[in-house]
Amino acid sequence: MHMKTSTRANVFEIPKESQAVRKRKSILRRIPGWVVSYLALAGLSSFILLPIGWLLAAALKPDFVPIFTQPPEWWPTSYWHWENFVRVMTNETIPMARYIANTFTIVLGNMVGTVLSCSVVAYAFARLRFRGSSFLFNVLIITMLIPWQALMVPQFLMFFKFGWYGTYLPLIVPSFGGSPFFIFLIRQYMRTIPKELEDAARVDGLNYWQTFFYIILPLSLPAITVCLVFVFLGSWSDLLGPLLYLDTNSKFTVAIGLANMATRSGNSLWNLLMAGNLISIIPMVITYFLLQKQLIGGIASVGLKG
Repeated sequence: MHMKTSTRANVFEIPKESQAVRKRKSILRRIPGWVVSYLALAGLSSFILLPIGWLLAAALKPDFVPIFTQPPEWWPTSYWHWENFVRVMTNETIPMARYIANTFTIVLGNMVGTVLSCSVVAYAFARLRFRGSSFLFNVLIITMLIPWQALMVPQFLMFFKFGWYGTYLPLIVPSFGGSPFFIFLIRQYMRTIPKELEDAARVDGLNYWQTFFYIILPLSLPAITVCLVFVFLGSWSDLLGPLLYLDTNSKFTVAIGLANMATRSGNSLWNLLMAGNLISIIPMVITYFLLQKQLIGGIASVGLKG
């Protein structure tokens, strides 16, 4: 009996060792593929980042040095004038630091308005059943076909009569009315949340608003994150809206500041313009890297349920 037990023990030990060996061999076989994949991705990334390298090379050049050279200088090699970034931020005529603060004010206002309005409307369309909900949702989808340019003049006249011209209100208040596209995205995501969670909340005595704030809204953060990133990118790079409603240099945004630099520099201070462009890119890059997982997860999960 003792010999049979030891024999059985040895029989069971051999597969464990062979399984570990097979796992190591499979990892070793995958290493060349991983190396090739990462090298290919690195090559594609370097090709995509060539314009950023050209911007950096142009931003670090001194004044009145040719920017558009043949062949193009894709990376800084001769000049390293980092003070150009300080100059563009402290410029008295075009104060880029002030423009950045103004743009953040508009961006934060639009983000708050989008979350408050779109999430509530999406919850009503996704989880509540009321008469005419399908018709109203179809009307909401149809409004996505109306371009903003068609509403530009009526909105301008309305806000001008309100006395909002020259303020940030026309650029922030409309976000509190909701966006059809963002409502659609959040609504599609909320429909994937199991109905049993709401039933359990009702059994515990929660009403509709409590169910929304404590259960549905936290579970919908991936979709809301996607909407917030889109709002941030759209508000940060918006030129036409601020150009219509803002009339004071101290209230201008980053987009208007860069446009003014391109027109007022007389095609001579291109280095400061490129430095300003690089500074304007930094917030968008940081936002993407901080919210990369939530952004990809939210996009992948939206629309799983019709």
